[in-house]
Amino acid sequence: MQKKWLIIAVIVCVLIGGAVWVNMQSLKKLPSGFEGSNGRLELQRLDVASLYPGRVIDIKVQEGDLVKKDEVLVVLSAEQSHSLVEGAQASKQRAEEAVHQAEAEIAARQQQLKVAQLELDNALQLKKEDLISVVEVQRRQAARDGEAAAVKATQAARESAIAAVNQAQAQMNIASSANKDMFIRAPQTGRVEYRIAELGNVVGPGSKVITLLDPSDVTLSIFLPTDTVGKLKLGDDAIVVLDGIDAVWPAKITFIASNTQFTPKYVETANEREKLMYKVKLRIPQQISLQYQGVLKGGLTGNGYVRTNPQEAWPVQWQAKLPQLQQNARTQ
Repeated sequence: MQKKWLIIAVIVCVLIGGAVWVNMQSLKKLPSGFEGSNGRLELQRLDVASLYPGRVIDIKVQEGDLVKKDEVLVVLSAEQSHSLVEGAQASKQRAEEAVHQAEAEIAARQQQLKVAQLELDNALQLKKEDLISVVEVQRRQAARDGEAAAVKATQAARESAIAAVNQAQAQMNIASSANKDMFIRAPQTGRVEYRIAELGNVVGPGSKVITLLDPSDVTLSIFLPTDTVGKLKLGDDAIVVLDGIDAVWPAKITFIASNTQFTPKYVETANEREKLMYKVKLRIPQQISLQYQGVLKGGLTGNGYVRTNPQEAWPVQWQAKLPQLQQNARTQ
């Protein structure tokens, strides 16, 4: 029995080794003017974080769910922000009452100022006829000046109360905004990769709660040698062939690393420089990525091919060919 399982294990290893060898040979026997390398499909990751501290009281999504922009992902306890809103509302109400009181006092003081002004005018007229003394005129003038000062004081009190209303309103706006931010929403359409926070967790400001994958930003990173990278430029056409999918995906070169990967930082000899490998990103067009978001999954292995000679036409086997979408794939 053990011998039987040993034979099966050997056969499996041979098959896997053969598949790897065939893949490597296919890369080695590329047509003239073309280069390629293998890699893994990557979707742009978006970390969704909390703006304020709080306790997680509800999680609306599961890993793998497709969510739309502004959809609620996580709900945090809003008790503190509710208290801030209520406190700001109470402060605003007190300030508004102070404004009304100041306006009523201003109206009363203005009437008293009018009476004091009439008495002063009358005293000045009587003084011309020598019917009252100078002291009486001065007394009435002082009374008028006192009422004028009282009007200005009540007007200043009203302005102070109005400022308090505005300040309370600003505090209400801040607290209301914080209250809304307790509902953590998706910044854009995407697929949930990880639920980092779970029910009952206490998160701090800036803590990650959900990780999304952007289905519109799909790339394959490959590594190419120095002599190949020197013939490429951003925007060049490329193609992606994924394992297990009968399709040829059109792509563009959107990134060429300025630093080498997995090699010494400084290499002086020409022979060693030829061994340097540079990371090159091939991006599948956004429209195609969204159309086939149910097919293009992060982690899929495949090969990426680039053209080092723009004069060469793409071989027939590398002409763009998209897979047939099934009805359920369209609705994902």
